[in-house]
Amino acid sequence: MNLHQFRFVQEAARRNLNLTEAAKALHTSQPGVSKAIIELEEELGIEIFARHGKRLKRITEPGQHVLRSIELIMGEVGNLKRIGEQYSTQDSGTLSIATTHTQARYVLP
Repeated sequence: MNLHQFRFVQEAARRNLNLTEAAKALHTSQPGVSKAIIELEEELGIEIFARHGKRLKRITEPGQHVLRSIELIMGEVGNLKRIGEQYSTQDSGTLSIATTHTQARYVLP
């Protein structure tokens, strides 16, 4: 189970279950998206999507619960990224130093 699989499920739901469109939006291949979703379903032991042949037809009831959890997880991932960005740029800015000429001659380069 990984974030890529979560992203694929989330995007497939957003794109009205069209895996080709989901793959294009995620800049990856349609077979890769399909395989990742199937692997997640196997790992969870449930079907997230009901299929007719190879086509996704609808989100199953357990799939709706999974999708809600994925939305929450991906939201928290976004929060973590924002926290990282906030603290990684915290050390940037302007530092002003004021001193007299006498002290500056001995302390500052």
